[in-house]
Amino acid sequence: MQHRLLPAAALIAAILCVTPLAHAQQNQPPKGFTALFDGKTLDGWWGWGTKHYDEYMKLDPAAFKALQEQSRIEIRKHWRVENGELVGYGKELFLTTNEFYEDFELLVEYKTGPTADSGIYLRGCPQVQIWDWTKEGGKWELGADKGSGGLWNNKKGSKGKDPLVLADKPFGEWNSFRITMIGDIVTVYLNDKLVVDHARMHNFFLREDQSQLFAEQEGPMPKRGPIQLQTYGDEVRWRNVFIRKIGAGEAKK
Repeated sequence: MQHRLLPAAALIAAILCVTPLAHAQQNQPPKGFTALFDGKTLDGWWGWGTKHYDEYMKLDPAAFKALQEQSRIEIRKHWRVENGELVGYGKELFLTTNEFYEDFELLVEYKTGPTADSGIYLRGCPQVQIWDWTKEGGKWELGADKGSGGLWNNKKGSKGKDPLVLADKPFGEWNSFRITMIGDIVTVYLNDKLVVDHARMHNFFLREDQSQLFAEQEGPMPKRGPIQLQTYGDEVRWRNVFIRKIGAGEAKK
């Protein structure tokens, strides 16, 4: 059979027909999960930075709503949706979920720009770390050479601070996280490799209070709070952001 090349106009039309379908297939949650990003808008999010959660937790409902509305104006200055992806420019404010969560399983894919120093905040606290791990002399002195996925704000030398293995894909490729948080205990898989194994997450905002921060019996994390996508230092792209609430029965197991 003889194959004919499509005229340029026909080829462009074919691409335009396929592309929306490809984007639609992204951001579709697996069974039991809810999509935090609809693939098209910033709906479902407001903006907050690396500031204590008490600053919004203590507001009355009307003041909190006003804060959120103002922040949505700000996040549109540094965030956009492109090709079914969330794109952050590396500046505050960070995307913050409208809903607060207790115990959960979170799935998310990301791709960093050069020199990115980013992360995922759990219940409003930093963070599951994301690095551009390839830049020698960049942030290797902070642990970037060890790769992404660690609980970077944990005490130095503590469990979970550094990832168990370097699991990042080659720079420029998409990476995928699976993060579970039960109480204060966090487990992280990066690209299907275990990088944090049931480690207690330390509360960044209580780190000066040593008696609370490193208590063994009662963790210092808030019992509920938002998920935040931080971009810092350079552009970071996100897609397929899904969450599943974990009930009390499953949490006990």
